[in-house]
Amino acid sequence: MGSTSERRPPVMADVAKEAGVSHQTVSRVLNEHPNVRSETRAKVLVAIDKLGYRRNLVARALVTRHSRTLGVVSFDTTLYGPASTVYGIEQAARAAGYFISIVSLRSIDRSGVRDALDYLADQGVDGIVVVAPQRSAAQALADLPLGVPTVAVEGGEAGEVSVVCVDQVEGGRLATEHLLSLGHETVWHVRGPSDWLEAEGRVAGWRAALARAGREAPQPLAGDWSPRSGYEAGRSLASMTDVTAVFVANDQMALGVLRAFTERGVKVPGRVSVVGFDDIPESEFFSPPLTTIRQDFGAVGRHSIEVLLRQIEGREPHGRERLVVPPSLVDRASTARI
Repeated sequence: MGSTSERRPPVMADVAKEAGVSHQTVSRVLNEHPNVRSETRAKVLVAIDKLGYRRNLVARALVTRHSRTLGVVSFDTTLYGPASTVYGIEQAARAAGYFISIVSLRSIDRSGVRDALDYLADQGVDGIVVVAPQRSAAQALADLPLGVPTVAVEGGEAGEVSVVCVDQVEGGRLATEHLLSLGHETVWHVRGPSDWLEAEGRVAGWRAALARAGREAPQPLAGDWSPRSGYEAGRSLASMTDVTAVFVANDQMALGVLRAFTERGVKVPGRVSVVGFDDIPESEFFSPPLTTIRQDFGAVGRHSIEVLLRQIEGREPHGRERLVVPPSLVDRASTARI
């Protein structure tokens, strides 16, 4: 049986002894201090690897006043958009040398947002990204006094908080103009929930494109992002003989629309062309493969972390920066010229 000293985790003094250097030199290597010779740094890193040393992040945070941890508040991460946004943020934070701590909320109100921000602040995070795609979340964030650098994703006009977002209006415009360019007289729309800023932006882009072309906008059909709601909307659209083009506010609802059309014998794109939104991984395997609007969630994550780090490092004042990521059209087989 080993001794107590053999069983305990290695500490910085053990690394220093193994590498034949001082405790201060090990500290400098761990903190990436430039005034360490390359051969000395290499010896310390070999000793760290050999001993399996793990640095004490809590102790480091007390010394440097930086935890190297960022907080993320998100809502309904079962949906592709919010989940992909959080993943993009996590990858960007890791590339910048940060860990993340995630709080996922069901209640989107001032109290819920306040509790999440307080919890993360108590954990000593260096900054917070709030994924706020719903109007109620953005309004709650705008009304809160913030003591930690904070960035909102899809946050609309979130008060004094900096915002990084995809241009949802441009996405709706791209989808609608693509369908009009194929000769369709007008474009019907299956919209997302009314409280979602993304749904609101896509409706605005759809209406603007139709108005610019001198076309009247049909009454949009309501959905809740689910394939089931798309299926119900698709059944209604399939019964209308004058429908030849449909812009659906996300790919999951578009899947339901396609299913309803197939059941009613409506050929896509023979009789009706369909465009979705998001470019989920499955969309190219729909039947037919779905034309859609792609959101660059990786870019959203990178820009969110860049804006946040500028605040943390004092290179930008807290808040009021707004960075918009452009969407793009992915043309597949669900649309065709009439």
